[in-house]
Amino acid sequence: MYGENIMTTFNTEHSTLNISKVALIGSNGMLAADVKRFKPANVELIEYDLPDLDITDLDQVLGLCTEKFDIIINCAAYTNVDGCESNQEQAHAVNATGPGNLAQLAQRCGALLVHISTDFVFGGEKSTPYVEKDKPAPQSVYGQSKYAGEQNIIDSGLDAYFIVRTSWLYGAAGPNFVKTIARLAGEREELGIVADQQGTPTWSVDLAQAVWNLCALQSEASQNIYGIYHFSNEGECSWYDFACEIITQLQNNGTDLKVKTIKPLRTEEYPVPAPRPKYSVMSKQKYKMATGKPIPEWQNSLQKYFKEKP
Repeated sequence: MYGENIMTTFNTEHSTLNISKVALIGSNGMLAADVKRFKPANVELIEYDLPDLDITDLDQVLGLCTEKFDIIINCAAYTNVDGCESNQEQAHAVNATGPGNLAQLAQRCGALLVHISTDFVFGGEKSTPYVEKDKPAPQSVYGQSKYAGEQNIIDSGLDAYFIVRTSWLYGAAGPNFVKTIARLAGEREELGIVADQQGTPTWSVDLAQAVWNLCALQSEASQNIYGIYHFSNEGECSWYDFACEIITQLQNNGTDLKVKTIKPLRTEEYPVPAPRPKYSVMSKQKYKMATGKPIPEWQNSLQKYFKEKP
């Protein structure tokens, strides 16, 4: 399989990774599944998730200090964008307070913290890719809570951290846009998809490898490497373009679909509780310069995702 080939290459490339014990927080999630899958061979990975660990409970989090982790990777988040609008307290507890608690744990352990954030911290007012220094202006409770989590890490005094902003994430292990479109295309003859919001899909396999690539930079022992990084696949599209490509690739793979028409919609024609940025494409130049790693085009990664599916 494609994934098995990647795993062999990836572990070889990181055979000298100078770390030993890694805490994976939110280990039952979609991204965490691929973080585990591409773990370098010399890493001892210890998994944590609810109900055994609640990152909103500082005492519980700091109770892990005895483990003396080298790296803490936080994949835990409240990612239901519309649900955050009606559950603001929970959204801020998980997405803002939780990362701050993990930053305190990292300080006590002397560990690197890798935290996953989102393109939704941006307001969408630009028409060129956002860079890491652009000022966030989140429009939704989800975006606001994720931005607050970033700030809590930065304000904690922790020096060694990577905040990795990503976008439009999909993968094999959890619910996502790709799975939803594939299901609906098999059930309905017409689909209506928003066509005036521009961003970039990200395959969880590519993001998981990016996380390990950033972890490998720790051996450089330079504070200049730490901070905020953007990572998604290359290219950009609308949700409508993304849906069309999903359906085209399914048809090319011989999948029997019911859908005949895909209708482009304006945002106003598809009202949802949480506002989305009109434009949230991010520049990955900082990541590429730091790691020296190429990033696949989003269409190519989508194709590989479908090839991997059983």
